[in-house]
Amino acid sequence: MTDKLFGNLFLSIGAMKSGTTWLYAVLQRHPEIYFTPEKEIHYFYHRYVNGRHLSEERRLAEAKRKYLARIDPERSNIDRIRADLHWTANFLQSPVDDFWFRNLFSGMRRGQTYGCDFSNLNSQVPGEVWPRVSAECDQLRVMYVMRDPVQRLWSHVKFQLQMTGQVDKLQSWGPSDFRSFARKSHMWVNAEYGAVLRKMAAGLGKEQRHALFYENIHDDQRGTLAKIETFLGIKPFNYPQAALDRRLTESVQHPMPDFFPGLFTDDIKRIADEVSDAGYAIPAKWNVPG
Repeated sequence: MTDKLFGNLFLSIGAMKSGTTWLYAVLQRHPEIYFTPEKEIHYFYHRYVNGRHLSEERRLAEAKRKYLARIDPERSNIDRIRADLHWTANFLQSPVDDFWFRNLFSGMRRGQTYGCDFSNLNSQVPGEVWPRVSAECDQLRVMYVMRDPVQRLWSHVKFQLQMTGQVDKLQSWGPSDFRSFARKSHMWVNAEYGAVLRKMAAGLGKEQRHALFYENIHDDQRGTLAKIETFLGIKPFNYPQAALDRRLTESVQHPMPDFFPGLFTDDIKRIADEVSDAGYAIPAKWNVPG
C-alpha cells in the first residue's frame, strides 16, 4: 500500500456463478496482483449494507474452518502456516473498520501493484458509496462479470441447494417451488445486472469500472485476461495453459427443466434491455426472449 489508506485496490463484485472463481484462480498467478488468503472478504458490504456480516462469531467460524483446522504437523508448510496465522490474526482483530481492511493486505510485497478482493456481495453497495471508497485509494478498479441470466440463475439455484443439503429438491420441485426459491431476496439480487451497472456508472469513472461477460471469457480466455491487464495498467503475463483449463466450483450436474426459463421471461427481457441500455453488446449465446 502507498499514500492513501487502501493504496491500489482491485475489486471484483460478481455476479455470482459467472466465472469469477476461475478469474480469481488464474489472476492469482500474476506477479503484480496480491490476494489475501480469503477470496471474498465482503468488507464494503459489511460497512455499507449489512453491519452484522463480519461479526466476531462469523469471523471465528471462518478462521477455524479455513485456516486453523487445516494445520497438519506432518504435511503443512511452516512458512505458509505462519503467513496464514499472521493474516488470520489481522482478520480476527476488532473493530472491523477501514484500518482493519487495510491491514488484511499487509502481506503485499514490493512489485505487487494491486491488493485484490473478489467479493460478490460488494455488488450491493450503493452507488454513492463508490466515491468514498475511491477517495481512500490511490487507484480503484472495479470489475463486474455477467452471464446469460437464465443459465446463471439455474446454476445459482443448483449451487445454493447443494450448499444447503437440499439437492433432492432438484428432483421433486415443480415450477412454483423453483420460482419462489429463485425469487428469495438473497438469490434474486444477484440477477439484477442493470441495477449494478447503474450503481457503478453513478459512482465510478469510466477508467475505474470494467464489465465483461462469462461467455466472452470462455470464448477468448487469453484475450479477456489481456483486457483485464490493460484495465489495471499492469504488464502482460503468460498464464500456464493448465491454469486456464481448470474447472472450479461447479454446481451439481442436473439438467434445467424445460419450464424453468419461462418462469422469468419478463424479467430476463428487462434485464437484458438494461444491460444494452448501459452500452454493452449482449453476447449472441444469451437466450433472451424476443
